[in-house]
Amino acid sequence: MQPPKNKNTQNAEPFYRLSVPKQKTSSEIINEARNVLRTVRTRRPFTPTEDQRKLFGSGSSRAPQNRPPSVFSLHASSFDLAESRPVSGVRLSPLDHKPVLVTFAKDEDSFISLPKPPADAAEVRKVSSARARLFRRTSQGNFLSAKMVPPDQNEEELDPEEPAVMNNLCRNNNNCLAEQRSNTPFNDESRQLICNEHISRSERDDSLKGTAGKFLFQLRGERSVSSDGRFADEEQQFPCDQMKKPGTRSSWPRMTGWKRRVTGLEDETRINESEEEEIFWQRKILPILHELEKVEDNIENLCLACTKLYQALNEGNILGKRFKRRSVLLKILYKLVDIDSDPLCLKLAKIILAMKVDGKNLLSACKLAFKICRNEKNDYIIQNDRLLDCLLEVLRTEDLQKNNEAFLYCMGAIKFMSGNAVLLNEMVNKGAVEMLLQLMKQINNIKENDTYFSNLGHLLVQLTATLRNLADLPPARCQLISSGAVSELCVALEQRMNDKDVCTYIVRIFSKLSSYDDFCAALADCSRCYILFLALLNKHQKQQDLVIRIVFILGNLTEKNNQAREQFFKERGSVNTLISLFQTYHELDLNAQKWYRERGREEKKHPKHPSEAEDVLIKLIRVLANLSIHPSVGAALAAAHHVVELLVTVLEYKSVDDCEELVINAATTINNLSYYKMKSSAVQDKKLHIAEMLLKLLMSNNMDGVVEAVRVFGNLSQYHEICDFIMQKKIYKFMIALLDAKNQDVCFSACGVLLNLTVDKNKRGILMEEGGIGKLVDCLQDFGPADWQLACLICKTLWNYSENITSAALCFGEDTDALLVLLTSLLDEELALDYSLDTDLTDYQKLYWEREFKPVAEKLLGRIQSHHSFPPTVTITPL
Repeated sequence: MQPPKNKNTQNAEPFYRLSVPKQKTSSEIINEARNVLRTVRTRRPFTPTEDQRKLFGSGSSRAPQNRPPSVFSLHASSFDLAESRPVSGVRLSPLDHKPVLVTFAKDEDSFISLPKPPADAAEVRKVSSARARLFRRTSQGNFLSAKMVPPDQNEEELDPEEPAVMNNLCRNNNNCLAEQRSNTPFNDESRQLICNEHISRSERDDSLKGTAGKFLFQLRGERSVSSDGRFADEEQQFPCDQMKKPGTRSSWPRMTGWKRRVTGLEDETRINESEEEEIFWQRKILPILHELEKVEDNIENLCLACTKLYQALNEGNILGKRFKRRSVLLKILYKLVDIDSDPLCLKLAKIILAMKVDGKNLLSACKLAFKICRNEKNDYIIQNDRLLDCLLEVLRTEDLQKNNEAFLYCMGAIKFMSGNAVLLNEMVNKGAVEMLLQLMKQINNIKENDTYFSNLGHLLVQLTATLRNLADLPPARCQLISSGAVSELCVALEQRMNDKDVCTYIVRIFSKLSSYDDFCAALADCSRCYILFLALLNKHQKQQDLVIRIVFILGNLTEKNNQAREQFFKERGSVNTLISLFQTYHELDLNAQKWYRERGREEKKHPKHPSEAEDVLIKLIRVLANLSIHPSVGAALAAAHHVVELLVTVLEYKSVDDCEELVINAATTINNLSYYKMKSSAVQDKKLHIAEMLLKLLMSNNMDGVVEAVRVFGNLSQYHEICDFIMQKKIYKFMIALLDAKNQDVCFSACGVLLNLTVDKNKRGILMEEGGIGKLVDCLQDFGPADWQLACLICKTLWNYSENITSAALCFGEDTDALLVLLTSLLDEELALDYSLDTDLTDYQKLYWEREFKPVAEKLLGRIQSHHSFPPTVTITPL
């Protein structure tokens, strides 16, 4: 506080002027200006929780027809069966000849006849066409035959040289054919062609196990199947009926040896791995699939079987795309999607995603996970599973542009999970923060003219909403700072300026994190953020939910960082933007008040929370108050008549009962601006009108409002017009009464006003009339040793008051002796300073005691002693 100079220069220099004629340090100036320039804090804007989990909340700016749906139907037909087939080998063109049927020789050295050129090319086309139709038909049939042979019966390798085994094999094949004929409208010719073909070893096993309705054997291993359903190679075939003839011996060689001799393309290691996978399939996987088929009506058993299936696949290290039975497995899982059970669908989604599906199937699997996570009641079962791992793996490994819609629903499911505290912590532990920032970086690299730009905006909404939830956790906040989240979020904000949803979520992230010093410092260092915030405010001026958060962030940035105050103020149009917003929301608030008055709505008279317009004004004024701390910025704002007029307007039309925080913030800002005394000050021009408005606040029952009004009077009372106003309105009585408040800050402010009043010798008598001397002595005794600034202010007030002293008893009355004893004790360093306190605190206290209090107190004590007549000393003479 800087009181005016005293025109009376009798005897000693007045103590409200600098007692030490030297330049003060910045810290000393700030400390001396206690309760004069103050930053303002406020509550973070409230974000209500959505009633339902959706891709886009109820407040989304996206029209329903322009955004992906949150609700959809999902069935087995949603998956693409063709995509589930394992990647085939090199596609071979069909041979231009007709297969020659070979009979079995009677001796072991029989050989296979070489093929002859076809007699008719049309016949070849018939064969290929019929086989293609059969493949398509069987691929859609029952995946697991009801006549499945137990695994232990198939562990031995079939010996084609044993007639009994071969006869059983052909009988099984014929049974399968008979079953297939009943459902397949093939002509006789095509059926004969199919029947005459042999089956490869792997397909023979399928027939025995009843897994996929394959009925063809071939000599050279497992043939590749093209996308149109045709076999990629045409090979020499054996008639099935000759294999059944008793006494005939087959010249069909063992499969492994045949592969080595004929193709020479596979090494021993690969063959062994294939055989191991085959054995694992037969022993571990196939029984579980058979169990899934048997218990279709029992959800609990289906879930248990799916759990065992995932464990078995993981144990066999056959999760992913390389598993050759993958297509059979996925088709079975897709069928189970039709069963309406979230616990089961959770298991299915987990396995399907772990099998590394892509394209349409990846999208459907992500939608399945989204559907499960959309129901908040499923959070418990999700916690006990590892669906999150699968979803994070999708984001980490899949192609963003190719699968942007799948990413959308995958990210939407993760967003829903982030609404659960347990799952939220799990995300942090699994490195979700860094992963999401990497994904955001990929999205930021897509430019606006790219075809994917718009769709990726939908994904960015889900991503930023998830980061907003993660920002609640301290570990996540640390990761966000260390991972450079500020710069990436600013890039996204700049690129998506027209997307209100994205902007809102990013601003919500900043709103949360800027409340913490470390993140606020990181944001303040990003010089680009001020331009972005101003651009958003100008573009979305009437979007209250967006505006209020940006203004709140600016308030946080300017609260403790002097560089941020200067940098924001220097941005082009910064103050004009704030003024424009102030006018907009002031008008909205006036219209709202008028609407309530016209309808006689009494509930608005004392609202529990500020209205939306009031809340924006509160946070706008907070920015102005914080900006005014900077010397050059504060001086410029004090000279800005539009700013001061708006603040005074708040005091005119609002009472502290209407909106306490708004009125008090306005008074605080006026107090800060009144600190700057210059000819161009708008506060000085309007000081009397401001004093009249503050009188209303001073007389209220709100103690915080009273204290703020007293603080403003402490600065304004440096002007003679205001001092006269205080005397005229009897405000001084109120100031003296506040000395009994037993509150340091209240006493400090009230004493500041009294100090300025005692500059005028015609106003000094008010202290004695209202018992002010005794109250000041009591304050010195109560707060002196703990607050040397306040003690100094009290001594300065008493010094001004006693300037024309003739007798200490007449000047201070009955409080004279108490004041003498108190000053003497407070000037004793050992008594006044507590050296048992922390060293830093002791040094701080000693600094103020030596520089501020001691010079004033010594002069005051000397003046009192020099004008005090002590009782005469009585001498007793001994007898």
